[in-house]
Amino acid sequence: MICFRKLGITPPLLRSVEEEGFEKPTEVQEKAIPLVLAGRDVIAGSATGSGKTLVFGSGIIQHSEKGRGIQALVLTPTRELAVQITDALRKFSKHKPLEIAVVYGGISINPQILRLRKADVVVGTPGRLLDHIGRRTIDLSNVKILVLDEADRMLDMGFIDDVKQIIRQCPEKRQTLLFSATISDDIVDLARRYMKNPAKVSAESYVDPRKLTQFYYDVPDNLKFSLLVHLLKHEKSGLVMVFCNSRRNTDFVANNLRLAGIDALATHGGLSQDQRNKTMKRFNSEHVCVLVCTDVAARGLDIKGVSHIYNYDIPSESKQYIHRIGRTARAGKEGKAISILSSRDHDNFSMVLEDHSLNIKREKTPRVEQVRIRWQEEQRFHKNRNGRLRAVQINYYATVL
Repeated sequence: MICFRKLGITPPLLRSVEEEGFEKPTEVQEKAIPLVLAGRDVIAGSATGSGKTLVFGSGIIQHSEKGRGIQALVLTPTRELAVQITDALRKFSKHKPLEIAVVYGGISINPQILRLRKADVVVGTPGRLLDHIGRRTIDLSNVKILVLDEADRMLDMGFIDDVKQIIRQCPEKRQTLLFSATISDDIVDLARRYMKNPAKVSAESYVDPRKLTQFYYDVPDNLKFSLLVHLLKHEKSGLVMVFCNSRRNTDFVANNLRLAGIDALATHGGLSQDQRNKTMKRFNSEHVCVLVCTDVAARGLDIKGVSHIYNYDIPSESKQYIHRIGRTARAGKEGKAISILSSRDHDNFSMVLEDHSLNIKREKTPRVEQVRIRWQEEQRFHKNRNGRLRAVQINYYATVL
């Protein structure tokens, strides 16, 4: 723990870091933690999985005191990331207990209101935070540290006005920490308006490009799903993430994989937050090794042990492709990013290939046994307040013939 101690971290946090199995700081931790602990505003260019939660967590934990109101606010783009950060902060603050409240939409607001009354630290998504501000159920007048995590994602998702409105509710005299995988003009403008002489820190990608293999298959439409089944059954893998572009396709692929004998889970924005939390818990515990997901549901999550990324649907831009494949080949481990193209994917794939830094090679399609499927639609209903039935979800099933 000598390396972490040299960064200025105090004994209670050092003890928690040691218990969590951290051996040495990552690049962004080594560069940014001393600046954060010194009270500087910081802009850090770092990707998911680079250890940034400990960077801002060290400042929050060391500079917050229990029972003095909300002293730190962490803004995140998604519910899953808010939960993940909250869990990490609770672990890091184990030997200096703080009340850490997480607020996000999709669940009842009343329990959150009660927790906010005692909170020292709040982690939340922009929409629900604005809801609390409008209801006057959150007091940000004592905030000393404001964290904007995955700032580029928040802007991509259209939260810029919400973020600005929340920032204006915080005291001008504060420390602001901004973390972003990419530093766009919008990020620079945000920093110029709301940060004071920020120190800029950048870290190399956490993904080791020497360990990452990228390739694609180009197949007839009727072999796309069959090839995915073949690869999942024949590739030696750890945890696997299969990306789709829509909720409908995510359900379709996950349901069919299960019918084909592959234990798979689906997560997307159409599921309740409780369902999504349970899905991620099962996947992280490695009880189920295949997660079929949309970009929104998986955004910002740091999942360890992912060996294979499958693009069942091709994203429409290279930035999204890079974000997907950045979940494997980490910490010196091998990783594969496999894209399965059919006729509808060629336009998107051409846009991905506009980034000439990507080295995606074509692979010869193996002989696969065709999996035939039959579509079935099942509508689920429930009663509304007036006692009338309404459709709330359509599940797409397919029978493997």
